[in-house]
Amino acid sequence: MPAPAPPEGEEQFTRLRLPNRKEGEILGIAIQLHGGDQIKVACEDGKERMCRIPGKLKKRVWIREGDVVIIRIWDFQPSKADIVWRYLGMQVERLERQGLLKNLPR
Repeated sequence: MPAPAPPEGEEQFTRLRLPNRKEGEILGIAIQLHGGDQIKVACEDGKERMCRIPGKLKKRVWIREGDVVIIRIWDFQPSKADIVWRYLGMQVERLERQGLLKNLPR
């Protein structure tokens, strides 16, 4: 049985996935697609990294230029990372309202 819709004018609050800093996750914006599973991402620490989409996300999530993503930096090669999450439109707006996207290059 589906959950009832919220009344008119009220927002439905859901938990938003945030980067886990202890595991080396940071926010970034996809800036250039390189084919296959390779994407160049501008990160909130000011660096651009080559990121790959791991197998479990490759068929499930489509990433385009301009998408806000969470990446996990490789500990053995910090210039590369894996994409672990992609935010949708309403989620990006919520992150902007919370002030979490102010460090990202636009």
